[in-house]
Amino acid sequence: MTDVPTHPHDAAFQSRLATWQPDLARTLARVYGRDAAPAVTSRLVAIARAAHDVRPEELLRLDEQRLGEPDWFQRPTMLGYAAYADRFGGTLRGVAGRAPYLRDLGVGYLHLMPLLTPRPEPNDGGYAVMDYRSVRPDLGDVEDLRHLATVLRGQGISLCLDLVLNHVAREHAWARAAREGDAARRAYFHVHPDRTVPDAFEATLPEVFPDFAPGSFSWDDELDGWVWTTFNDYQWDLDWSNPDVLCEFADIILALANLGVEVFRLDAIAFLWKRLGTDCQNQPEVHELTRALRTVARIAAPAVAFKAEAIVGPADLPAYLGVGEHAGRVSDLAYHNSLMVQVWSMLASRETRLATRALQQLPQPPASTAWVTYVRCHDDIGWAIADDDARAVGLDPVAHRRFLSDWYSGAFPGSWARGLVFQQNEVTGDRRISGSLASLAGLEAGDPGAPARILLAHAIVLSYGGLPVIWMGDELGLLNDEGWADDPDHAADNRWVHRPAMPWPVVGEGADPHGITAGLRHLVDVRRGLPHLHAAVPTEVWDPRDHRVLLVVRRHPDGPLLAAHNVTDEEAWVAGDVLDWLGLRGPGLLDALTGAAPEVRDGAVRLGPYASAWLHDGG
Repeated sequence: MTDVPTHPHDAAFQSRLATWQPDLARTLARVYGRDAAPAVTSRLVAIARAAHDVRPEELLRLDEQRLGEPDWFQRPTMLGYAAYADRFGGTLRGVAGRAPYLRDLGVGYLHLMPLLTPRPEPNDGGYAVMDYRSVRPDLGDVEDLRHLATVLRGQGISLCLDLVLNHVAREHAWARAAREGDAARRAYFHVHPDRTVPDAFEATLPEVFPDFAPGSFSWDDELDGWVWTTFNDYQWDLDWSNPDVLCEFADIILALANLGVEVFRLDAIAFLWKRLGTDCQNQPEVHELTRALRTVARIAAPAVAFKAEAIVGPADLPAYLGVGEHAGRVSDLAYHNSLMVQVWSMLASRETRLATRALQQLPQPPASTAWVTYVRCHDDIGWAIADDDARAVGLDPVAHRRFLSDWYSGAFPGSWARGLVFQQNEVTGDRRISGSLASLAGLEAGDPGAPARILLAHAIVLSYGGLPVIWMGDELGLLNDEGWADDPDHAADNRWVHRPAMPWPVVGEGADPHGITAGLRHLVDVRRGLPHLHAAVPTEVWDPRDHRVLLVVRRHPDGPLLAAHNVTDEEAWVAGDVLDWLGLRGPGLLDALTGAAPEVRDGAVRLGPYASAWLHDGG
């Protein structure tokens, strides 16, 4: 007699389990050792089984759909949007009510900033999570989150939420239990009775927030020990060498996935593993642990995708999408922080040699993954420019980073930018910058080139390859929030200057005095029809002939596409030999952005100030 499956989708689950369990076991053996791996594997399989058994039917169908369309997030039709829920819709129900606005903009992926229950302020903008299984009361409750995910899914929009992996709030139940003497929960954290071990680690640890959170360890009287606190004294780093921590987060991920969350932004992922004598970032175990979590999700909820919040140096970035044996098995998405930094560097310096060199150093991501490309996000801008890249093009790296901070804070003579210095490090001289895209691009200063600059920046990230994400309000040209410091909870953190509330009355009026909204919509519409911009198509950055022009090539079976971007307020040129090498000659040459043939003089294509051309053979 044949056994009857205990669950209507049990056969599919068993098939995935047979495929992925050996990989999971091997991954865990590399992290925890061969002796411990079998028990941890069994625990994670049980967690996956339990979550799958209660997964809603609608999400099980989504699993099947995504398995048949694994490139869903790579397509040129995909556009992302990121926002704070309270500043975009007031509540989760309010955000759901704005879903038609997002759909009309072309959005298929919505990243909402931290909304799981944090500790009371200060809470690092919500990144000090007190409870992963509940929602901030001012935003709603878990059922409101389920409702939001369902509404968005009905509009073809995938919901992305932050999952803080490196640390929890001091008030989290695990930390509370540790303070009350629970030995098992104490083992979830890095706790030391004296400064011997902390001092040994501190010798090689950089400071993330040197102004208001110096050092990486904090004394806690109730804990009677020094606890690791990378970011703030109220954010306790978790000890991922304890497999109990991994199992806890596997269960959390699958519970949220069963509410309808489709993408998890793995926050502060670079810091997970601690190793003496290093900066405790980007350690090999970070990628193994991410791979283990991703594998558990593939077994129980394969519609889920992972996005690595790895704001790290260019050399360390590819590993978050997987290199070598890990290729395509770590995160599905990772932030292309280097591209964002280089966009701002090009606009300030008015030349492309440094950007070209830096972008050429990054290998192609695995074909099943994608970069997240963006011009701005919720965070400050740190000038992550590699010294070797700067020197290779004749720049002093320290002087160039100083120039960028001066330019975007408005301190450099002639600057059109209006930003604020964030976290100045007196020892290294590093200064990060806060400010909205429009204010940093010159709109607040009234510079006439600002609207074109804003659209140029978006044209670069939309044509580069990957999943482009718009920060809330950038489609409107929102300026810095003049009242950012009026809220006492925000007064010490000037990043709130670029987090204004969405001005819905203005949106309703349809005002677009600078043409930013219309221009961005046009870019998105054109991108949607170009198969060359699928994320699996390799991105090539070519050496500039005219140093004012960034050259990005996408070679597709339909033919090549050349995205050329003039980063200056002067006329510039795409040299004729570039067109010749790509075979883009003849009467079929078309600029997809204008729908017409480009202006050609003496064999070269003219680009107006801050202009882009997406050139291909339209014949």
